[in-house]
Amino acid sequence: MTDVRMLARRWAEVWTRAWPAQDVEAITALQAESGDHYASMFRRYSGRAGLRAYLQECFAEEKRPAEVRFAEPLVDGDTAAVEYWAVIHPGDEPLTISGCTVLRFGADGLVAESRDYSHATPGRSEPAPEVFG
Repeated sequence: MTDVRMLARRWAEVWTRAWPAQDVEAITALQAESGDHYASMFRRYSGRAGLRAYLQECFAEEKRPAEVRFAEPLVDGDTAAVEYWAVIHPGDEPLTISGCTVLRFGADGLVAESRDYSHATPGRSEPAPEVFG
């Protein structure tokens, strides 16, 4: 049996480093070649190529490195939920994003499906210390 907690922690660690660096390839390497990613408004991005296009689109809007934090994953079977908090700069003013990504891992340890739910608010809001320490 695959250690889903370890896989989810690895996913969060890669995102923690790769998001500020806008390292699309590090993030897409976590996704199964045929894995689907669902993002804002339930848009489906098919496979690594779809996730890569989504990330490139998002990162192109960020004018300076994002500040990000990920919480400890909650795990059930082959699925994990990981809350996150980020401050990005799409313009002169910051934008705070809080969200949760639900991940389903395949037997190969790669993300077979991910669903991202988020909320953005203008300005900088600090994350909940009880979640993000």
